[in-house]
Amino acid sequence: MRALLLISHGSRLAISREENLRLAGILKERTGIPVVECAFLEAAEPSIPEGIDRCAAAGASEVVVLLNFLNSGNHVTRDIPAILETCASRHPGLRIVSTPPVGTHPGIADLFMDILRKLSANVQESGKP
Repeated sequence: MRALLLISHGSRLAISREENLRLAGILKERTGIPVVECAFLEAAEPSIPEGIDRCAAAGASEVVVLLNFLNSGNHVTRDIPAILETCASRHPGLRIVSTPPVGTHPGIADLFMDILRKLSANVQESGKP
């Protein structure tokens, strides 16, 4: 069985954790993947190893790690792969695959353009610059 683990940086602000939990719920609904968890690199719980453990405990044979990071910085290229490697050694037989960061997706410019259009429309409606 495939599981999805949404990984974000993490923040001490509760709203950040809530946004990630909400996104994980939307992904679960839209993908139909039975196990969707979220985890954080730092400053919030659960940690990435705890997220992998939850997926394994739910019976996953494969965990797709969805990187909720914009670019390929040190966390994406070094820190997270090292954590995932350690997790894989703790769960023999569990396949862990990772997506690229969202900023590399060809649709990212379209997403930003949509955000800018909505901002412009809101500014025009409010009359404030």
